[in-house]
Amino acid sequence: MARPVVAIVGRPNVGKSTIFNRIIGDRLSIVEDKPGITRDRIYGISEWNGKSFSIIDTGGIEIDGEDIILKSIRMQAELAIEEADVIVFMSDAKAGITQSDEEVAQMLYRSGKPIIVAVNKVDNLNRADLIYEFYSYGFGDPIPVSGSHGTGIGDLLDAITSNLPELEEEHYDEDVIRVALIGRPNVGKSSLVNAILGEERVIVSDIAGTTRDAIDTPFEKDGQKYVLIDTAGMRKRGKVYETTEKYSVMRAMRAIERADVVLVVINGEEGIIEQDKHIAGYAYEAGKASLFVVNKWDVVDKDDKTMHQFETKIRDHFLFMTYAPIVFLSAKTKQRLQKLLPVVQHVAQQHVMRIQTHLLNDVISDAVAINPPPTDKGRRLRINYVTQVAVKPPTMVVFVNDPEIMHFSYERYLENKIRAAFNFEGTPIRIFTRRKSDES
Repeated sequence: MARPVVAIVGRPNVGKSTIFNRIIGDRLSIVEDKPGITRDRIYGISEWNGKSFSIIDTGGIEIDGEDIILKSIRMQAELAIEEADVIVFMSDAKAGITQSDEEVAQMLYRSGKPIIVAVNKVDNLNRADLIYEFYSYGFGDPIPVSGSHGTGIGDLLDAITSNLPELEEEHYDEDVIRVALIGRPNVGKSSLVNAILGEERVIVSDIAGTTRDAIDTPFEKDGQKYVLIDTAGMRKRGKVYETTEKYSVMRAMRAIERADVVLVVINGEEGIIEQDKHIAGYAYEAGKASLFVVNKWDVVDKDDKTMHQFETKIRDHFLFMTYAPIVFLSAKTKQRLQKLLPVVQHVAQQHVMRIQTHLLNDVISDAVAINPPPTDKGRRLRINYVTQVAVKPPTMVVFVNDPEIMHFSYERYLENKIRAAFNFEGTPIRIFTRRKSDES
């Protein structure tokens, strides 16, 4: 089930990014130390009042072409209107309402979406009267906030969550594997969907970004049921999506959240570019089973070393996803296509695998004996026991005497030992360190 999307819009320098960071808190720190991950801080996940939502900071979007601020703001507002379920319209208490603000307000008013006006830089109660002019937008009560001090964020979150749509649960059977294809435009995702399904269900074009909204397509192969969630070109047709790559992430994120297995599709002819790392990073952060699909392999000039060299490049560029298998194929000629679904099925099984606590502790005991935990200021980390608390992705809790002295590198060492013992191919593993309750 995909989370609802909240977008923050407004002209430059009203503090969108500060408020965005306040709302997501340290949610992105889960990957802070992962080597090689490229994070795009315009996207985050937050939870309030038991409701989870995705949030986008449009301030992180740079519009190519003419460097005209108003044009840029208009485009960001258009994107927000198109994609978001709730829009936070940020204004600046000190500057008051500007012409740019009024133009954006008009666009938002016509959208019919829930609009929440947040007035930033209300840093103390003496400034509270500055919000009154913002009633003239016609969107109800403005909410005074201070990005620098963090005041008013709770009120803003209350307003956001009260306007989120109720989500309907999806009704796919437990044994159905939901597969999302992600990748930048023109890597051949639609062709790959057609090849997997064996029929022309998706319009294919050589023009980047021609596919429309994501479509679910159920099918069955060798007794296994699947649903393909086609995210199209991670952007849809139209001037907005042709002008900015970044914002199309929203559509992909919805598909990633609903998927069990994510296929990160790479254009074998063009090789790896920075945007591929952004896209793969979202699958990692969402904790999904993943594999790399190198498409258009039929047009690559090859010798007996080419595939190995390309694998090495993928491993070098995607250090945070060394667990993900790599499949080389051609959607166009269907060369090696038969190798794909067995790998999808395998990583889906790894994603839901549970390890008995005593087996897990045997592995950790051996790991500690080989390489004892580090000391910090004279204190040595003592690992009491480990247990698996969740699947999708497999999640382990390590109970220790003091979580503060668990170093990231040692945590990664334990993860590597767990993988060596139980495989977990194709799925991230989450490890959380907790203080054992009977320790002081």
